[in-house]
Amino acid sequence: MYDRIKGFRDFYPGEMSARRAAIDVLEDTAREYGFREIGTPALERAEMWTDKSGDDIVDELYAFEDQSGRHVTLTPELTPTVARMVVAKQQELSKPIKWVSTRPFWRYEQVQQGRYREFYQTNVDIFGSAEPEADAEILAWAADALTGLGLTGDHFEFRISHRDILGGVLESYETEVDTEAAIRAVDKSDKLSRAEYHDLLIDAGLTAEQAAEFGDLIAGGDLDEVEAFANTERVTAAVENLRNVLDAAADFGAREYCTISLETARGLDYYTGVVFECFDSAGEVSRSIFGGGRYDDLIESFGGQPTPAVGVAPGHATLSLLCQRAGVWPAESVTTDYYVLQIGDTRSEAARIVHELRDRGHVVETDIAGRSFGAQLDYADSINAETVVIVGEQDLANDEVTIKDMASGDQTQLPVDEFPGDLERPTFEDFD
Repeated sequence: MYDRIKGFRDFYPGEMSARRAAIDVLEDTAREYGFREIGTPALERAEMWTDKSGDDIVDELYAFEDQSGRHVTLTPELTPTVARMVVAKQQELSKPIKWVSTRPFWRYEQVQQGRYREFYQTNVDIFGSAEPEADAEILAWAADALTGLGLTGDHFEFRISHRDILGGVLESYETEVDTEAAIRAVDKSDKLSRAEYHDLLIDAGLTAEQAAEFGDLIAGGDLDEVEAFANTERVTAAVENLRNVLDAAADFGAREYCTISLETARGLDYYTGVVFECFDSAGEVSRSIFGGGRYDDLIESFGGQPTPAVGVAPGHATLSLLCQRAGVWPAESVTTDYYVLQIGDTRSEAARIVHELRDRGHVVETDIAGRSFGAQLDYADSINAETVVIVGEQDLANDEVTIKDMASGDQTQLPVDEFPGDLERPTFEDFD
């Protein structure tokens, strides 16, 4: 008996049915927006991460040396991979590039609520547009996908900010500040005490007085106040861009879900502009559901031409937590449209009925284990069959089959050549 590896999960048919229904909503919504599906490899060169983040990041990767001596890793995220793909065919791809992908990723990290070592995300990205409308379209897709799952504005909110507002305010101080370290401190602020947060800001170069002042300013979230305090072109431009994104989001139907939150920073260093995170409005899910933002410099850092980019990546584990808390997670059960039950030597006629029903797009099962009538009926019940078609030797001798509605238990007989007939989805009610 082998145990499952910690941080990895099994999904049995009922669980997988619910997950598939949720993934379909995310992907179908993306297709409605014109995002095109891509496929990406599970394995990449580890240098795609170590070159940007240093060798210490290897401790967080499933990295190893392959038989050819290459240092490779199971991919911990998609962004570097899509950046590589864009660079490889940058001149051939029509702009804006709009891609969607659902797949697993791997990180060796502490397992906790909503966080696993193998996890699944749906990534949605736009390359080639620096306009506020691109950011707003990402927000609109996310909002439509969540409401498509049955969630409402009472269940979630997008906390939105701009990295240049934080960076610009920090640069306005006369002391030398490690801007990236300070932004990472802001990103962690909701998990820290006020003293711990201020200590990190002080470590980044602010004085104790400045740390308190900066923390209060950012927590207030007043764009006019922030702009006046910094009084720099960088902050003024960032505030204007953030407002333009929110204006576009209003036109696209997503503004009602957005809250300005300058403490939303997103810890990854490659973010350059508007950033946002989705949170459970009730605060019952202890961490962000997902996040996204603009990363205009990444393509160039991978050797490509300067290319603005913005994206988002809902993680399925945290998204399922949100949906379950809201009571809208799809039922974790299998469903079957028809079970064709065979009694005696009726395989040929049963197979005809099965083929015709499947040709119409229905989920159809029949006996493949030589079971008794009672065993077949029990199995049909276990797979939630809506309708059972009983094909028995005695019925066929009279040129009949029996149609049974599993919910009510009602059944009726009809001529075998009338089923399924011309009906797209024939049920008991059609022949009662």
